Amino acid sequence: MADAATTRLNTEAIVQGILDSLTHDREREIISRRFGLFDRKETLEQIGELLGITRERVRQLEKSVVARLKTATEQGDLKHMAEVELALSAKLESMGTVARVSDLSAALTEENSRTEQSRIAFLASLCPSLAVVEDNDHFFYAVGLHRVRDEKTIRATVGQILDAVKRMGKPASIEEIAGAVSIADSEQARALASISKDLATLNGRWGLVKWPMVNPKNIRDKIYVILYENGKHMHFNEIAESIKASDFKRKDVTVQAIHNELIKDKRFVLIGRGIYALKEWGYAKGTVADIISEVLREAGEPLHRDEIVKRVLKSRFVKETTILLNLQGKAQFKRVAKATYILEQE
Repeated sequence: MADAATTRLNTEAIVQGILDSLTHDREREIISRRFGLFDRKETLEQIGELLGITRERVRQLEKSVVARLKTATEQGDLKHMAEVELALSAKLESMGTVARVSDLSAALTEENSRTEQSRIAFLASLCPSLAVVEDNDHFFYAVGLHRVRDEKTIRATVGQILDAVKRMGKPASIEEIAGAVSIADSEQARALASISKDLATLNGRWGLVKWPMVNPKNIRDKIYVILYENGKHMHFNEIAESIKASDFKRKDVTVQAIHNELIKDKRFVLIGRGIYALKEWGYAKGTVADIISEVLREAGEPLHRDEIVKRVLKSRFVKETTILLNLQGKAQFKRVAKATYILEQE
């Protein structure tokens, strides 16, 4: 067992000591296999088949043994568990009072393997001062300080955070979300949000896991996030470099792949040679001549070429000469006065 100050636990030795305190082999088998203390976790059915008992009997024995070990911890009868509880509580205090088991394991063990994580979860379940949230479709395996929130309250508060994000309808900072659910400490709100499988975060914003802005799953989503964060048009080479330098989980993509996705996705508009912008910024697809036509159509009156150039440049990142060449060389644009044009009747 490591000194508490080093924040490292010898989980194998501690867990083995706890199992050795059990008098029945069957109880040791059930606990070690159900929690995955030395190998993968096993189901009630698998253990029942191995031991020749029903799954319900396995469940009953598991519940009974855990309750007994928790009482032994509370009474100080389990070696090292007082130090374990202290180490877990101290780490949780510094992590917002609740944390994923995987994050606790990363902070308190050397390897942070799946087995180490299983052991941390098991040890936490024996500590009276801790609340354990088990893994399911909506929650990561997590542990919290019971004095702050019990297991039921943790789940309920995360539910409130999720509802607040849904009402907002777009990614928001954790400070905004904390305010919406009346949590004074934004770090606690961050910690609670992090144990939800329905929420994700990216670049300081939180949102639903299905939202590309906080959980981009493909190249197109990542391109969108990069352009949105940049706030202005970018060349596809710049986009590629930005993705490689990002915090995305998978960012090893080729420039060609990025260019292909830019062409195919309607969210992106080509506004110059290799330069793209977001359609939601007011850009529309089309050639320079198409944009000139739209400018004149919307104006409904003759416009001087300088005004035409000015308006086209709001939609296209091209040289002024390109606009002028289109204006002068296309039959649909009719000059009605010096350097002044209208759209030929369609």
